[in-house]
Amino acid sequence: FDKWTDGQRRRILVDLLERCSLSQQKFCAKQLQDRVPTEALDFTTRLPRVLSLYIFSFLDPQSLCRCAQVSWYWKYLSELDQLWMQKCLRFGWYINFSPTPFEQGIWKKHYIEMVKDLQVTRPKTPSKDEFVVIDVQPVRSNVPEANLFVVGRRTNKEKKELPPWRSPDKNPTDTIRFNYLNNYDPIEQARQA
Repeated sequence: FDKWTDGQRRRILVDLLERCSLSQQKFCAKQLQDRVPTEALDFTTRLPRVLSLYIFSFLDPQSLCRCAQVSWYWKYLSELDQLWMQKCLRFGWYINFSPTPFEQGIWKKHYIEMVKDLQVTRPKTPSKDEFVVIDVQPVRSNVPEANLFVVGRRTNKEKKELPPWRSPDKNPTDTIRFNYLNNYDPIEQARQA
């Protein structure tokens, strides 16, 4: 067996497995599971549920909603009231009833409703007329320029160069930044369109 090629060994193993009974094949499968490491294993299925919830508790609401799209078990974990209740209570959002044990996802629904009530929209982009960059003027001193000797000082005849972080554009557009969630409310999208 040691002198055979890989293809010869595979053919022999296939022949042996075909001749084995079902209980012998199960025994071989168990032996292989113990010897071959499993790849791409879901950590939430191996860890205790408490530890999985502790890990999920560090995620923001948007990331929790994305985790719910991974698998059914992640959906179940990411919609548990233990996670969403902390996020609601941090903002002082309480529910005015006590949910029954059969009601699931009450705190997540409450969080979504409270965020909708806040009417959070994306920041308004100022127009070019509203966005003004104040020109910075150098401070003049009372000492005559002839007395000052500074290395690299320009004379009046040289053309004034702007520093690399300034451009000649008085209304730069690349400095406007947006910091908002990239999943818009469908009603808000329709209103903006």
